Amino acid sequence: MTATPEQPYCLVLRLAAPLQSWGGPSPFNRRDTMPEPTKSGIIGLLAAAQGRRRQDPVEDLLGLSLGVRTDRTGTLLRDYHTASNLDGNPLLSAQTNNRGRQKTTSPAKNTYVTTRFYLQDAVFVAAVLGPHTLLDDLRTALAAPLFPLALGRRSCPPTHPLVLPYPGPRGPLWPGNLIEVLQTVPREGGQRGDRPLPATIDDLTGDEVRIDLPRSFDPLHRSYATRTVRNFWVNPPAPTTAAPSPDEHNPFAFME
Repeated sequence: MTATPEQPYCLVLRLAAPLQSWGGPSPFNRRDTMPEPTKSGIIGLLAAAQGRRRQDPVEDLLGLSLGVRTDRTGTLLRDYHTASNLDGNPLLSAQTNNRGRQKTTSPAKNTYVTTRFYLQDAVFVAAVLGPHTLLDDLRTALAAPLFPLALGRRSCPPTHPLVLPYPGPRGPLWPGNLIEVLQTVPREGGQRGDRPLPATIDDLTGDEVRIDLPRSFDPLHRSYATRTVRNFWVNPPAPTTAAPSPDEHNPFAFME
């Protein structure tokens, strides 16, 4: 496919799984999930597909523009999570001694309790806008990822298909800007009907600021910048594949 300088193209992802968790600002032992995929989570997924390590630069990916459409909101799952040492010793704290080794908790704690939240059975369509060559490289990497892919957390692998190719002869990238593509890609939530779906896109003139643009994924120097998004509604066409009939009970039909 040959792209013209005037024609924008998007890589379209279908983000669906039994569980997703898109972390935002969470205090201490509570790990919340945002109601839709974060830009840091999607950039991390793309970087993992290319085999980038956490210390590797991601500046070229930060210039990509993101649009997300919520096809199915899913439901919220609360996980009461505990962690303990197998040897029964007290857990380590975040403090270190003069040798750089972690100290044990004081008073000693043998069990660490956290509350984690997940989205169950949610479905999103994400459009990534950027240079045609970079998008094509990312599409190739997603087809054969070098690192395991996850939707926010390692315990949340995506279901297939992850990449939605353009159905026409000019595919697999979708022609158009973020709004045009989010309005064109058929619905993926599995529900019948033509109700409008919520969507967001990167937009400097938008009405909401989010802190989910990663400067670095390095665990020792992890930091985030802000981005501005615009919220709106789209009414995409119906799914290209028919939903199962009421007489056919297949609870995994929409995950195939």
